[in-house]
This record gives sequence, structure tokens and C-alpha cells, in this order.
Amino acid sequence: MLNPEYIGFIAAILTTSAFLPQAFKIWKNRSADGLSLTMYLVMGTGTLCWLIYGLLIHSPSIIVANTISISIIVFIITFIVRSKK
Repeated sequence: MLNPEYIGFIAAILTTSAFLPQAFKIWKNRSADGLSLTMYLVMGTGTLCWLIYGLLIHSPSIIVANTISISIIVFIITFIVRSKK
């Protein structure tokens, strides 16, 4: 029988990696012009909720994915805020 945690890790890898192209583009161009701060703040809040949920149910896939996602989101938010100055 397939362990649900394996599906969770596959989903975690795919959804977390979705942020990487934007993060690389920001890093390469040293600019986040045109990105919505509100969108990333809402996404970050939702991701933090998922992390808390993962901690409460002791789900490694949810914990790992959302810890990484929050790091990437904070990176993007930092560049958005700096670009607006």
C-alpha cells in the first residue's frame, strides 16, 4: 500500500519549487518590480498556517515543504519591499 506521506513529499516538492523561478529571476535582476506585495503576504500567512498545522499533526512533508516555502517567500517579500523604496 502506498504511504500517504510519499504523496505528501511529491506534492511538497512540486508546490515548493513553484516559487523558485520567481526567486531566481528576482535574484538575477536584483529587482522585484511589478510583483504584488499583498499576494506574497497572503501566501506567506497561509504557508505559515500550513506549517503550524504540519507541526500539530507531526507531518514531515508538510513541515519541510512549508519551512522552505516560507524562506523563499520571505526572500521575495524582502526584495519587493526594497524595490518600493
